[in-house]
Amino acid sequence: MNVSMGALRTIRVYVVGNAEKPGAYTISSLSTLINALFEAGGPSKTGTMRDIQVKRNGRTTVHFDIYDLLLKGDKTKDIRLMPEDVIYIPPVGPLAGIAGNVRNPATYELKGDTIISQLIEMAGGLSDIAFSGRVQIERIIDNTRQTALGSGLVEAKSMKVQGGDLVKIFPVVQDKRILRISGAIHREGEYGLKSGMTVKDLISMAGGLKYYAYNKEAELTRVHVTDKGPITEKILINLEKALTGESESNTLLKEDDYLFVRTVPEWQLYRMVGVSGEVKFPGIYTVKKGEKLSSLIERAGGYTDRAYLRGAVFTRERVRQLQQKQIDEMAERLERELLGKGAAEVGVALSSEDAKTKESEIKQKRDFIAMLKGVKAKGRMVLEIDRPEILKNTPYDIELEEGDSLFIMANPHSVQVIGSVYNQTAFVYDKDKGVSRYIDLAGGYTENADKKRVYLLKADGTAVRPSSRFLGISWSKTSNRWESGGSNIESGDTIVVPEQLERIAWLREIKDITQIIYQIAVAAGVLLVAF
Repeated sequence: MNVSMGALRTIRVYVVGNAEKPGAYTISSLSTLINALFEAGGPSKTGTMRDIQVKRNGRTTVHFDIYDLLLKGDKTKDIRLMPEDVIYIPPVGPLAGIAGNVRNPATYELKGDTIISQLIEMAGGLSDIAFSGRVQIERIIDNTRQTALGSGLVEAKSMKVQGGDLVKIFPVVQDKRILRISGAIHREGEYGLKSGMTVKDLISMAGGLKYYAYNKEAELTRVHVTDKGPITEKILINLEKALTGESESNTLLKEDDYLFVRTVPEWQLYRMVGVSGEVKFPGIYTVKKGEKLSSLIERAGGYTDRAYLRGAVFTRERVRQLQQKQIDEMAERLERELLGKGAAEVGVALSSEDAKTKESEIKQKRDFIAMLKGVKAKGRMVLEIDRPEILKNTPYDIELEEGDSLFIMANPHSVQVIGSVYNQTAFVYDKDKGVSRYIDLAGGYTENADKKRVYLLKADGTAVRPSSRFLGISWSKTSNRWESGGSNIESGDTIVVPEQLERIAWLREIKDITQIIYQIAVAAGVLLVAF
């Protein structure tokens, strides 16, 4: 026997009409119509799937319906192609949609006379909950108006479908009689009501009580419908007795009853708090109810030799939420005051130049509001932290809450100067230097600096206002600057030099703008800078 092998011959075919990628294709001589359609990306959105034609020597050799392949797996008309064959994809035919309770709701192309039963067959048939008593056909009449035709499904199956129709198949109306249960049970949710069902039965269906459930009392809510409207009744259930089957407590349930199983009083699985920084054993600790801050510090092994207690940062989630709420409310109030008025002024501007000025001002206002909305509170509480044995029995040995965090910093040996100075930076701490000296080191005040409102953000989180003599620092009218003997600034402090907000006309509209900026600086550690 002799066997010889050679390369497969190629042929050229043409895909034209409404194809995704029409053109000439060189394909294997063994290729079929489907192979060529894949090469061309199939019909486009405007191309038919029901009548794809193969033209050979001027005659139409085959009419191929892709639905036969996709819906029935029938490829008997998938002929092998010959050189110079032309595959023509005509425009899409009439379309009809089917929605609702069929297995494949979609829009389908019609071919010839199509009845509703055939359209349902294209859509994979009816779903298990389809209602045979009703079908609705939405139809366009004479391209001028829409109408809805209704019928039983059995009667409608022989009705003809027209292009543009939308056939809706409705579900069986389910008469649900349900109960609801939530709280300290394993599976909260809705459950079907059965005849004679009791509280004990419902709890069993819900997986039983969790170990922290309060079994002395649960609350059953029941609604009574009267001529004057619904009346809600609250029924207290002794779960301990109900679960033993005692008839008086094991109440017979009614439709739409809601059972709430409480947890034991003051239940919380874990209270998680964090301690980090210069402690011997930083990490996340669980604390019991009533445990104090001094206990947490002891459990963390106490402080390292590098700990700087004056700069300790204690944050609390509840405080953060309150601070954030205040900041958000300030932002909303300023947005109403500033933007509402500004928009009205643009509308009455006398000239295009005035309008441009007002529009620029409104943009500045929007940017300022956006900056304010972006501020995130830290939730810091000012505490005088000390060694655990000293901290005990002081007002600062507070009871810990879920989410509390304590950070003990190392001594930074620096003082920061921020705000309206020429060089915002940190300087090595020198006990002999005062406020004015540090500001000089930062390049001095800028022309927009508000020299009379300089203040200190202390390392412990307190803020010292310069409204009068404080910490040995005073405003000198002679030299027009802050003067200090130098011993009152401590390592980790921040000198804040605000800018003169009064220089910006629209900021003068806010009577308490200085106070707002100050409060945000203290709550979030952020100095808002105007423009």
